[in-house]
Amino acid sequence: MTFLGLRPDDYWTIATAILCSVACALPGCFLVLRRMSLLGDAISHAILPGLVLAFVLTGSRAVGPMLIGATLVGLLTALLSSVLNRWGRVPEDAAMGVVFTSLFAVGVLLIARYASQVDLDPGCVLYGLIEFTPLDRIVVLGIDMPRATFFLSIVTGVNILLLLLFYKELKIVAFDAYLATTLGINATLVHYCLMAVVAGTTVSAFESVGSILVVTMLIAPGATAHLLTDRLGRMLIWAVVVATASSIVGYLLALHWNTSVAGMMSTVAGGFFALAALFAPRHGYLSKVLNQAVLSLRIVREDVIAILYRWHEGGRAEGLDRESILSALGRGTLPRIALWRLSREGKIVAHPAGGFSLSTSGAEQARGLVRSHRLWESYLNKRLGLPADHVHAPAERVEHFVGANLRDRLAEEVGKQADPHGRAIPEK
Repeated sequence: MTFLGLRPDDYWTIATAILCSVACALPGCFLVLRRMSLLGDAISHAILPGLVLAFVLTGSRAVGPMLIGATLVGLLTALLSSVLNRWGRVPEDAAMGVVFTSLFAVGVLLIARYASQVDLDPGCVLYGLIEFTPLDRIVVLGIDMPRATFFLSIVTGVNILLLLLFYKELKIVAFDAYLATTLGINATLVHYCLMAVVAGTTVSAFESVGSILVVTMLIAPGATAHLLTDRLGRMLIWAVVVATASSIVGYLLALHWNTSVAGMMSTVAGGFFALAALFAPRHGYLSKVLNQAVLSLRIVREDVIAILYRWHEGGRAEGLDRESILSALGRGTLPRIALWRLSREGKIVAHPAGGFSLSTSGAEQARGLVRSHRLWESYLNKRLGLPADHVHAPAERVEHFVGANLRDRLAEEVGKQADPHGRAIPEK
C-alpha cells in the first residue's frame, strides 16, 4: 500500500524522524523556558568526545557504552560551564561557547586519530543518514523494524514517562528555581538530570539526524510553541505537533527535491518558527503591529470624543469644525480614520453647516473618559502631592486604560467634585 508514492521503508523513515523529533522537543521546551538553548547546542556538540572514548575503550558501537559516555560528557559540559560562570567570572554565554567548542574539537581529533576506519566519521556525526535507517533492521515481538526506530521509541517513551513523573518539579524549576528551592525541590539536581536527559536523547538521535541538526530538533519546536502559547501544558503539545509536522513535511520535500532528509526537516522546523514569529496570535510580529495599530486608533477615537465633550461642556450648541479637531490631534491618517469610524458608529454627528457634535451614545462614552481623566488628576494631586500643572500629561496617558471599577475607587479616594484645575468631575 502506498500513499503519495511512498514505499514501506519511507513510512519507517518518517516514523523514526517523528520519534527523534518528539524525543528532542520535550526536554527542549524546558531549555527554551530556562533560556538555556545554547546549552542544548553545547551538549549536542560536546558529547562527541564521549562517544569516541566509549568506542575506543569498548571497541563497540553498542548503545549502552555510547549512551554512558555521552551522558557523562554532557554533564561535564554543564558543570564546566557553570564553574566558569560562577567561579571564573566568565559570562554564561562565553563559558558555554568555550566549553562546547573545545570539547567538540577534541572529539573531531579523537575521531581522526582512533576511529577513522569506522562509520563513526565526522560526516555521519554532523549530518546523519536518516534515509538509510530502514536498512539496519531487527525483529521485535515479531515485527521487522529499523533498529533506530526501536531504540528511539524507547527514548521517546522514557522522556514522556519522566515528564509525567516529574512535571511539577520541572515546571517550578523552569519558571522560578529559587521558589523551587524554598519548596524543598533540589533545583540543582533537577538541572543536571535535565542535562542528562538532553545528553542521552542527543546520542540516541546521532545516527538519525547528526550532531548539528539535532540542535534544531531540541530548540525549534519548543521555541515555536513558546510563541503560540503561554501555558506549559499547551506548549508541550504544540512542540510535539510542530516536531511531527516538521518530520513529515521535511521528508516529503526532501524526496521531491532529492536533497538531505535531515537537513530539510530542520529547515522546515525553522520555517515553522519563522511563521510563528510573524503570525502567532499574541507574540507574532504582525500581530503585535496590528494590535498596536488597533490600540492607537482606539486612543485617537477616544481623544476625538473627549475634545468634543469639552467643547460642548462650555454650553456651546454648535459643532466643532473638522479642521480644529485635526489641528488638536495632528493631521495624520489616524485622526481622519477615527472621524470616519465614529461617524459610521453613530458616536458623532456631522452638521450640515460643517463640524461635528456628540451623539447620545458618544456623549456617554466621552463622559466616562473625561471622568477618568479628572479623577486621576485629582488623585495625583491629593495623594502624591503633584502640583496642578503637572497632572494633565500623566492623566492624558492613563485615561484610556481606566475602567469603571477603578473609576469608582478613585472617586472614593478623591472624595470631591472638582479636579485640581477647578473643572467639574462628571457624575457617574
